[in-house]
Amino acid sequence: MANISRRTILRVTAGAAALPACPHIARAQAYPSRSVLLLCGYAAGGPTDICARLISQWLSKRLGQQFVVENRPGAGSNIATEAAVQAAPDGYTLLLVTSSNAINTTLYHRLNYNFTHDIAPIAGILQAPSLLEVTPSLPAKSVPELIAYAKANPGKLDLGTAGNGSPPHMFGELFKYMTGVNLTVIGYRGGGPAMVDLISGQVQVMFEGITSSIGYVKAGKLRALAVTSAKRSAALPDLPPLADFVPGYDASGWFGLGAPRNTPQPIIDLLSKEVGLALKDPTMQARFADLGAAPMAMGPDAFGKLIADDTAKWAKVIKSANIHLD
Repeated sequence: MANISRRTILRVTAGAAALPACPHIARAQAYPSRSVLLLCGYAAGGPTDICARLISQWLSKRLGQQFVVENRPGAGSNIATEAAVQAAPDGYTLLLVTSSNAINTTLYHRLNYNFTHDIAPIAGILQAPSLLEVTPSLPAKSVPELIAYAKANPGKLDLGTAGNGSPPHMFGELFKYMTGVNLTVIGYRGGGPAMVDLISGQVQVMFEGITSSIGYVKAGKLRALAVTSAKRSAALPDLPPLADFVPGYDASGWFGLGAPRNTPQPIIDLLSKEVGLALKDPTMQARFADLGAAPMAMGPDAFGKLIADDTAKWAKVIKSANIHLD
């Protein structure tokens, strides 16, 4: 996922550090009796890392032990996920689960784990929609105009992506799948370089996160046509959902908490409860809003269903587009 500005990082994490002091839960239970490791499959500085640090700060304050984020980027988050799968199921190693995990199940043919079997869902945390945006020189000023232009010029529009198999790439493939347009996919090493070429007109279309795009949109350097979530985003409330023009379209990045399979249920229930409380806290809500994300309150069952549903949805798209990574 694309890195976001240093100013945003400082504002979000500083706000989290100023969370109101919460009395530690008086507990007869033993957990946690020592520090807890939270694995994050992406590098420091991006929205996934910031989400992990926000929730770890909350859990540290609430449960009286340090929840330490460890970044293990690589292979689309598979390195961190495999480490979590192999960890002892005792609650002392957790995983920041993302929508990439649902995508990777089909995208990669040689995974050393079965995600839906080997990771126990704990709680949903955030939903982070993206924008469908175009370079300003493109004559299309709405989603219907973009579809019409693409169909009149098959293969002539380039779709920039943050990399093959990345969530923005999948959002674009879903758009192609549902509309029948022919866009030429250009993969980059991250959203930043793709954004530079979108602004300059080297590529014409892109799906990218709100936080990394909103400054360029407001400055007129990019034209946002729609938000990818089923509902409008509070960050850009005047922007329509893509589903208004492509019925049924719904694609958002999301973050949640998971643990190795067979982690004791009382630990899962405790962590799920605490994440739910974090999502109701006004200070935390403000920090999440700075990321262009909305709270996604889900317990273990609902979060598990989301993972299963998204895994099935992206499997159809990946197979239709014949995409795979080894």
